[in-house]
Amino acid sequence: MTNLELVLNMLAEATTTEISKENNPNSFEDNQEIARQGGTIAGNARREIEAKTGKSIVTPRNAKEIKQLEE
Repeated sequence: MTNLELVLNMLAEATTTEISKENNPNSFEDNQEIARQGGTIAGNARREIEAKTGKSIVTPRNAKEIKQLEE
């Protein structure tokens, strides 16, 4: 997982948390919809970054593999 993958994951989680705090969901379905909204925001950011850089952000590698490549 690259730094951008981690940052986008954090963006989705933080956004979902903030939306949840504002909307105070009462059911699983409400929480599920809020999670989708947070994921959509991070997904939109990913697509914009990919459009500007011309390369995919998502990789099949995990953090351990990346660390080994850097050594």
